[in-house]
Amino acid sequence: MTDLYQKIVSQRSGFERILARIPGFRGYTEMTARREADRMIREHIVTLLKEQMQRFIAAEKQMLSKGGLSAATKTREAKAQFQIFIDRVNTAAPGYAGFYAAQKIGPEQLEKIYAFDAALIEYVDHFRTAIEAFDAAARSGEGMDEAISKLEMVATEANAAFNMRDNVVTEIS
Repeated sequence: MTDLYQKIVSQRSGFERILARIPGFRGYTEMTARREADRMIREHIVTLLKEQMQRFIAAEKQMLSKGGLSAATKTREAKAQFQIFIDRVNTAAPGYAGFYAAQKIGPEQLEKIYAFDAALIEYVDHFRTAIEAFDAAARSGEGMDEAISKLEMVATEANAAFNMRDNVVTEIS
């Protein structure tokens, strides 16, 4: 994540570099760059999660084509929880609220947010693994309930981790 921040900072225009030398203004431009990095990170995570959702939908269609209608209710709930997580990441409050915002997020809190965002990236892998298991179960017709339960568990855990991120942003922790 630091590499992304450094890339954004290094791409400043000459004007921004001059403003960064004005006392008090440097912190503002650094926070703006961090906010941009936060947005880019979340957009990347959402893209990866949407890819996994498409894989899940394809596996669900495979399951239904093989007569797995009885599991459709369970997959609907797992898909809903997964979609909630995607939507929350997509619409999350940025890691820095802006210069004039009432709620300021300091560098220490921002580092915590980045740590949560790193964990969110790991959830992409957890979803991938759960969806691979679901896909295998959908193709074989065996172990469907366990695979769906695993996917629901990952979605529930991911949403709980995201709640913790929200707590850092809103200082409720």
